[in-house]
Amino acid sequence: MSWIEKGLGMQVRAIWAAAAVLIAGAAGAGLAQTASGPPAGYRTAIETIVREYILAHPEIIPEAMARLQSREVTRLLDTNRKEIETPFAGAVAGNPRGDVSVVVFFDYACPYCRQGHGDVLALAKADPQLRIVYRDFPVLSPASDEAAMASLSAAQQGKYAAFHNAMFEAPGRVAHERTIATVRAAGLDEMKTAKDLASPALKAEIRKNLDLGRALGLTGTPSYVIGNRILSGAVGVDALKAAVAEARSAKAAG
Repeated sequence: MSWIEKGLGMQVRAIWAAAAVLIAGAAGAGLAQTASGPPAGYRTAIETIVREYILAHPEIIPEAMARLQSREVTRLLDTNRKEIETPFAGAVAGNPRGDVSVVVFFDYACPYCRQGHGDVLALAKADPQLRIVYRDFPVLSPASDEAAMASLSAAQQGKYAAFHNAMFEAPGRVAHERTIATVRAAGLDEMKTAKDLASPALKAEIRKNLDLGRALGLTGTPSYVIGNRILSGAVGVDALKAAVAEARSAKAAG
């Protein structure tokens, strides 16, 4: 069961509980608790009032769900914050001491990630205080897995940016031949990269990224974690800027 599915059950309970608290005061003295406990029929009466109120004001349901989901996202991010924002050595761009981290979950075989790649580059260029953390998240094909492993090898060789940019900027779908061509174009050590494609340590890093994505309820790529927000899809540079501004303001407020 995903955190979203769990959240749905919590949302229903939260709606009823919140409504009961809000409405109980309007129930009148006849429903007030006595020193010896609630009068007979108290629960039934409150449930009737809550039900009638929700039916008369259904607009409170989306608001309650949104607030609960926001709290759940914040809790999940806080729980996994260190793992999310600590990059694989070398798989980072922008300002390593930046005040806000933009964590990008991506798949080289994803066409929307290609668009998102340009957005992230533009974002980093416009904001020198950003730290970009890249998380290879191969979910589309075996070719995605191979490209992700080559990507981490590039990070170990200190040439992550060259490989990463070339993979997204070269035309054509991701395939074994294209990955090898990019390894050569980025100036990687081909023998080391070939060995790294079977590296248990790099495979463990990929598994960790996939586990993090599942824990956060990510369903596709690209996905971004910025402050206490998760953005899914090629949302565009303006949406990313807004999330960065929100994260920066929250950090300043303490």
